[in-house]
Amino acid sequence: MIEALMAGLFGLLIGSFLNVCIYRLPRDLSVVSPARSYCPGCERVIAWYDNIPVLSYLLLRGRCRGCRERIPIRYLLVELLCGVMFFVSTFKFGLSLYAGKLMTFSAINICLFFSDWEERILPDEFTKGGFVAGLVWAYFIALPMGFPMLFLPVETPPPWISVVEAAFAGLLAYGAFWTLGWAYERFRGREGLGMGDVKMVAMMGSFLGLMSMLEGIMIGSVLGSVLGLIFIKWKGEDGGQYEIPFGSFLAVGAMAAVWIEALR
Repeated sequence: MIEALMAGLFGLLIGSFLNVCIYRLPRDLSVVSPARSYCPGCERVIAWYDNIPVLSYLLLRGRCRGCRERIPIRYLLVELLCGVMFFVSTFKFGLSLYAGKLMTFSAINICLFFSDWEERILPDEFTKGGFVAGLVWAYFIALPMGFPMLFLPVETPPPWISVVEAAFAGLLAYGAFWTLGWAYERFRGREGLGMGDVKMVAMMGSFLGLMSMLEGIMIGSVLGSVLGLIFIKWKGEDGGQYEIPFGSFLAVGAMAAVWIEALR
């Protein structure tokens, strides 16, 4: 329990950093400089005591101390979600490599969910970078062996078989979604899938492997279709022109798939 609580507190800190990424990366701003967070409204540098995850938001009642501009609820949600996912991962699997992989994947998907929901942008740092991270984790946490192993030498070490599985799943998803997007644009004359979505499914493949990736895409697609249609009707938007944050729904599907696999 102590390890899980410590992991949860660490998750709150990571969530605070993710909030910086969610705000700055879609705007092509550095997440390193300036190092101190600032209020977008009055540009006042936020003091350390106003930047404590969750607690500061609650004490300030969701407003900037300087200009009283409302702080989006997203800041609180990201920190809480990241803290909860880190706690649950460690509580279930202990201080293990598997828990580390779950925490990494959770942080990536939380960032992508809110980035796409707010800005309709999926930053390369978390899609391309996530693909590479998935390959690295595949070396330490074996993915289920599938089709690619039939073409590898018998003496190939198991960790490298897992890496090939991860790369195969990611690149297959990338190629399939790129082709689907190209075909849609060719016949409909407008973009149907952004490249961010294409790179995101590649990231999912490298972390999840082929079968779990397909589960995640299916869950995300169903959620995107049903909830997206409900949202469009509710807002009175033009369904043919409204841009659904598909990456946000993929993130939910990815998290559902990884926990389905983890609890099997």
